[in-house]
Amino acid sequence: MIQLPYIVDVHLRWSDTDAYGHVNNVMFLHLIEDARAMGLHAWLGAEKSLLNEGIIVARQEIEYLLPIKFRIPPVRVDMWVTRIGDKSFDLGYEIYDPEDVGDNSYAIAETTMVLYNFDDASTRNLTTAEKDILAKHTGDPVDFRRRRGEG
Repeated sequence: MIQLPYIVDVHLRWSDTDAYGHVNNVMFLHLIEDARAMGLHAWLGAEKSLLNEGIIVARQEIEYLLPIKFRIPPVRVDMWVTRIGDKSFDLGYEIYDPEDVGDNSYAIAETTMVLYNFDDASTRNLTTAEKDILAKHTGDPVDFRRRRGEG
């Protein structure tokens, strides 16, 4: 049974805003980081979390669609798996308004995660069980304009 995407509401912090009164573009990466930590924990559980065993970010790509002005209601982040490899996988994201706030989409993003052993500074393979869990959350690639030949 496919269970995608993982949906989480992430609250903004006053310190996320810049001199222009909107959430700084770098802080968007913190929003997806928060969603990723919660999502991987929810998918893999506390006992066998990739976060506890070793995982690193190898690549991030983000396309900003609209600025976010500071507000008390959270933004919503959808997260899903876009690719599963032997030692890595990609996660796609969309940051947007919850239904009760509006109908804006603020950004789309993708992150490549690599399984990593910090003790000997080496990568490791995903187990069959890990691949099976990630496969339950696999969806379409992120629809970046650049990949469509736009912009």
